[in-house]
Amino acid sequence: MTQPPASASSNVHRAAAVGYTAHADSYVRGRPDYPPALAGWLTEQLGLGPGASVVDLGAGTGKFTLRLVQTGAQVFAVEPVDSMRAKLSAALPEVKALAGTAQSIPLADASVDAVVCAQSFHWFAGRAALDEIRRVLKPGGRLGLVWNMRDARVPWVAKLDAIVNRYEGDTPRYYTGAWRSAFPHAGFGPLVETHFGIGHTGAPEDVILNRVRSTSFIAALPEAEREDIERAVRQLIDDEPDLRGKSEVTVPYETAAFLAVRQ
Repeated sequence: MTQPPASASSNVHRAAAVGYTAHADSYVRGRPDYPPALAGWLTEQLGLGPGASVVDLGAGTGKFTLRLVQTGAQVFAVEPVDSMRAKLSAALPEVKALAGTAQSIPLADASVDAVVCAQSFHWFAGRAALDEIRRVLKPGGRLGLVWNMRDARVPWVAKLDAIVNRYEGDTPRYYTGAWRSAFPHAGFGPLVETHFGIGHTGAPEDVILNRVRSTSFIAALPEAEREDIERAVRQLIDDEPDLRGKSEVTVPYETAAFLAVRQ
């Protein structure tokens, strides 16, 4: 079977298409990095290293792509939003950046050793995407799902989440767990779950405000509503002793990583 044509516009939720197109810069500045311990997970659990090949599916601006490059594997970055893909190509010119979606990956059958979805699987979780991921994976290939999420066990983080989440509408989110309904899937073995911790440290403008601005459904809102949200977030910062008047703060995150093997 020959490789299918990529479709960079179909099957992309409006919040992603509009929000990420308009606010790719906030995404770059506001998103946290990933824990160093994840490097071992990529090599030991996903089998990445020199001689291996991997797709970063829904690669965005390349925040996670760099982690894959550092394993020594050959990396293909698939991203449907043009402005995000352009930033990835500028930052990582050695990576082959491709226009495509989870339902139409522009690679041949059984051509890669692994597919990784970092901060992205909840957007396209379903049979069609898993069938397409299985198509491009070699037999025994690995699917990795990775998410960074704020640790809402910290009270002020829970308050921040409450401000943000009331605007989510029908936007797919990791925390709802709805993405899990895509499993079990006949083409894959069971999900194996691992968790890591990390803190995102920097100026509140970046690690709190730009992170909120980079949230897809927030970025897609009209300007007046975005300004209301920003006022609420600034008020939270002013009200919280752990944040008030600080030039540098740390937002606690938990990283969840999932592995499934192509059968």
